[in-house]
Amino acid sequence: YNDGMGTGKAGEAGKVGKATGLRRANDPTLLILTSLAEGPKHGYALAHDIGEFAGVQLSPGALYGAIARLEERGLIEALPEVERRRPYRLTAAGCAELAEAMRDMRRVVDAGTHRLGLMRGRLV
Repeated sequence: YNDGMGTGKAGEAGKVGKATGLRRANDPTLLILTSLAEGPKHGYALAHDIGEFAGVQLSPGALYGAIARLEERGLIEALPEVERRRPYRLTAAGCAELAEAMRDMRRVVDAGTHRLGLMRGRLV
């Protein structure tokens, strides 16, 4: 089984052979990359923005664990500290990864929308 993260654990959607894990709308890595697509932010600002746009409250452990993994993978990078806060920004690789994840998610949304009849006005 491929969970998309290269861990082989069940329960996480992903593409076979691709170690991204950016396919669940509530995935902390996807939420962080989406937030940083707007511009650099420190941890508290990330948590607040994610709460606002996604309605998801990440615990500090989930937030900073995901930040560490994203930084290790080269998808985000830390900037110099400002007033004891370390902002992060999206790298070119992070931008490409996020764009691919958005395209994949859009295909699923489009298929579900079509199959539910939302395009024809059957459901509101």
